[in-house]
Amino acid sequence: MTLFKAWFKRKNIPKELVLLLTISGLYSMGIALSNTFVNIFLWKHTKSFFDIGLYNLMIVIFQPLTFLVAGRWAKTVDRIIVLRAGVVILALFFISVLMFGAHTQQYLLLFGALIGMGYGCYWCAFNVLVFEVTEPDTRDFFNGIQGVLGSLGGMIGPILAGWIISSMKNYTGYRIIFTISLSLFSLAVLTSFFLKRRGAEGAFTFRRIFQERANNRNWKELLWAHFFQGLREGTFLFIIGLWVFLSTKSELSLGEFGLVESGVMFIGYLVVAKVIKPEFRKTSILIGGTILYGAVYLLIFNLNYTMLMVYAVTVAIAYPLLFIPYGSLTYDVIGRGWKAGEMRIEYIVVKELFLNAGRILSILLFLGTIWYFKNDEQGIRYLMMVIGTGHLAIYFWIRHIVLNEDPKKVPALKKSEGESPV
Repeated sequence: MTLFKAWFKRKNIPKELVLLLTISGLYSMGIALSNTFVNIFLWKHTKSFFDIGLYNLMIVIFQPLTFLVAGRWAKTVDRIIVLRAGVVILALFFISVLMFGAHTQQYLLLFGALIGMGYGCYWCAFNVLVFEVTEPDTRDFFNGIQGVLGSLGGMIGPILAGWIISSMKNYTGYRIIFTISLSLFSLAVLTSFFLKRRGAEGAFTFRRIFQERANNRNWKELLWAHFFQGLREGTFLFIIGLWVFLSTKSELSLGEFGLVESGVMFIGYLVVAKVIKPEFRKTSILIGGTILYGAVYLLIFNLNYTMLMVYAVTVAIAYPLLFIPYGSLTYDVIGRGWKAGEMRIEYIVVKELFLNAGRILSILLFLGTIWYFKNDEQGIRYLMMVIGTGHLAIYFWIRHIVLNEDPKKVPALKKSEGESPV
């Protein structure tokens, strides 16, 4: 953390922020080690794009449903407890995969639902905590460091997991990496005990914040941006890793792919987080989104390992340009929303519902494409040209967002009701 202080020229970093980044780093490493290889593990047992799609569909269905429940718990109990619950459920998922082994394919839908619930609890609590422990002038810094830690996990996790799996017979390697992930999740839970407990007051008024779109244009535009973000992510999150494995038949090659992608992303997050200014956020989002859509065409005509590696470098350059300013803009819009201090949890829940609605549509389109093209990969490439527009579309929604207190430009309510709690 001392190196980060020097790089970003910051004298003091709040303890709560450091703890939250530590939890994020442990979580990222645990997921990087194992989550990519879960789809490969399932593929080896099913050999079906359709089954893999169903598994991921259950994840994105149960994640928003859990967000609703977790949001109510976070409002009536405590965000820290919800965060721990999410990590514990993820740990149970990997324990279950270890126990069922070769019989996992018989419970694909159940496993998808379980990991979806874990994601729902974790990300609901984490997003609310980020909103609470960061301020407008520390959000680009936090998002940058979080991206750096995620990239470090992405560099170390996949290559280590790929080497372990490739070096061992049968599924021994998978059991080892799932066990390591369990240990990292346990450390994340232990770290959460050092966070200050945070209660919340008032009823969980999800419907009122959902309807706030009619009163606040910034909020409406942001929600549609998240929907289109999900439209791309729903399918891209699992199909790229699967393609790398199918192109090479090697988990180690998938690890090398992750190492290259995350290595470039690591540098990108360090640089972008240092140089990005609030006034350049929208331009950065446009550049990042354009590069991400252009990268899709690297996979359309000549899909091989070389082109996949070129794709990895390209998207690794674009992700920091898009997600650092986009994440900061998201929390700034929420912070200026109606009764943001009291309704912060509801804002996070509604945002995630739109994000996962896009992911659900994406995977439904994927399943429809697999059915129509009879499991032919060519149909998937056509689909990617359509849903790949998602990250580019983000700009065309957020470009209308105006972050000021001018009531003529931002249709918010009383300033005292819309101020950020930070």
